[in-house]
Amino acid sequence: MKKGLLITLEGPDGSGKTTQIQLLEEYLKQKGFEIIKTREPGGTPISEKIRNIILDNRNTEMSDMCEALLYAASRAQLVNEIIKPSIEEGKIVICDRFVLSSIVYQGIGRELGIEKIKYINQAALEGLEPDLTIMLTIPYEEGLKRKYKQKTLDRLENSGNKFHEKVFNGYLDISKNYDKIKLVNANKNVKEVHNQIVEIVDSLIKNK
Repeated sequence: MKKGLLITLEGPDGSGKTTQIQLLEEYLKQKGFEIIKTREPGGTPISEKIRNIILDNRNTEMSDMCEALLYAASRAQLVNEIIKPSIEEGKIVICDRFVLSSIVYQGIGRELGIEKIKYINQAALEGLEPDLTIMLTIPYEEGLKRKYKQKTLDRLENSGNKFHEKVFNGYLDISKNYDKIKLVNANKNVKEVHNQIVEIVDSLIKNK
């Protein structure tokens, strides 16, 4: 595999992405691959500062379009500084969320429109597309229950049940239109979910 890969994990809040990304990273490292693990928004010093602005509960006056543009700005820096160079060096990049999150959270959840979100992210992506998107599916109510147990909720997580229901339904709808999205039932135990992911990733690498 001369060129690297971009694997993104998506899903509603509380779907278990952080745990599964850690397990996938360990699995691929054991197989001898060089792994870059990152997240959105964030992943670079500049992008992490933008993340703090987006998720700060004090920023209640933030408009939906401002939110969408901040995500795109954070993404532009991450793509330019980390993701593209790593792929060129033959590394596998695992990213916790990517542009699909903006399409679902801002395009559908905030009702800005899918095409508008695609448009404002076009320049940020520099033509980059994930080689694989793994979408962890879990009912939004269950995901929020998990979040309530874990920590204090951030500004996005505090957007209300109606918003999270739209996000959940948006993920399911969007998955029907993208052939690089693979659905994984996250409402199972951690090992079962990991095994599903490994099977999908192994198939991708084998066919590269």
